[in-house]
Amino acid sequence: MPLNPDDEPYSAPGGRTGVLLVHGFTGSPASMRPWGEQLAGEGLAVEIPRLPGHGTTWQEMNRSRWTDWYAEASRGLDLLLARCDEVFVAGLSMGGGLALRLAEERPDDVAGLVLVNPSVATTDRRLLLLPVLKRLRGSVKGIKSDIKKADVDEPGYDRVPLKALDSLRALWKVTAVDLPKVTAPLLLFRSVEDRVVQPLSAQLILQRVSSRDVTERVLDNSYHVAVLDNDAPSIFAQSAEFIAKHRGAGGSDAV
Repeated sequence: MPLNPDDEPYSAPGGRTGVLLVHGFTGSPASMRPWGEQLAGEGLAVEIPRLPGHGTTWQEMNRSRWTDWYAEASRGLDLLLARCDEVFVAGLSMGGGLALRLAEERPDDVAGLVLVNPSVATTDRRLLLLPVLKRLRGSVKGIKSDIKKADVDEPGYDRVPLKALDSLRALWKVTAVDLPKVTAPLLLFRSVEDRVVQPLSAQLILQRVSSRDVTERVLDNSYHVAVLDNDAPSIFAQSAEFIAKHRGAGGSDAV
């Protein structure tokens, strides 16, 4: 299926430090591209993969699973490691969960993490019905473009594919259990107003990771898709500062 050019993966050459940017559930590389272009302008090598099932149709996404999304994120990490000495991983929403999973599974390959409204858990009990509901319905109406800034739209699906959503729950489960394996320096941005991800996710991450260097930044002027919202310039600048600070540190900072 032909892709909108904005939904295509993005790659930028750079120096010996790379950044892998991972988009969110039902989103596409388009949501991360302004961030990636900013970091590339700082001389960093950048990869923004398109996760399987994204950027096409929600029906196709229902044929993908979290292991497919993780495999593509892991491949993006490999592409950067082939040309860089160190790689930082950044993610939005589900992309933050995948970034954490990479840090859990490949701690020596992740020099640091930058997470924006990451998702690893929910208290929404309606999701307990997914094993049955996904057999009866293909999708439900979703929250698209949770952005405070006027006249900004996030490319993505306005339907939530239920089989894929049930697989996302499986990703949350394994990632949340293994959070103590995360030892990389961590910068976490959290929006005060977020209609997609509950505060529980950030709380669990900050409480359970083993990283010694953990910083939380609260965003007062953005909703969920903060990388396209009013606080985006601050996210871009602070993430570049974080990467500069931890360059050459060797990744893990656990005792």
